[in-house]
Amino acid sequence: MLIGINPILSPDLLHILASMGHGDDIAIVDANFPGASCGQRVVRLDGLTAPDVAEAILSIMPLDDFVPDPAHVMQVVGDADAMPEAVAAFQRVIEATADNPAPLSSLERFAFYELAKQAFAVVQTGERRLYGNVILKKGVVRSGPG
Repeated sequence: MLIGINPILSPDLLHILASMGHGDDIAIVDANFPGASCGQRVVRLDGLTAPDVAEAILSIMPLDDFVPDPAHVMQVVGDADAMPEAVAAFQRVIEATADNPAPLSSLERFAFYELAKQAFAVVQTGERRLYGNVILKKGVVRSGPG
């Protein structure tokens, strides 16, 4: 246990987040996502929702402010303008938690899979709502005063 660190963040996930560099992506995906076949590194957090995991990650990881779209979700097949509840929850988490709140960008399903394959890691959650997938780009950790 650590003070000030969300307990959702397992030792393996903390290591991954610390190992990521600026511009690296992390995919937080739902229970239906093909995480094992897409991910170079996969961390399983079964039983947790994807927005809760995103909130925990964004509590310690900066969201990139050098790119126009630092957060991507998967478009609903056949209705690219639809806003599933899990996607709306991701937007609320980003607005409330990210150091650099940004609107979500949506990608067609197979484009999302390709971006997830390039991600530094995939975090497979127990999210059961459809389209509960987001890819976040790590920003720069800026030094504070002193």
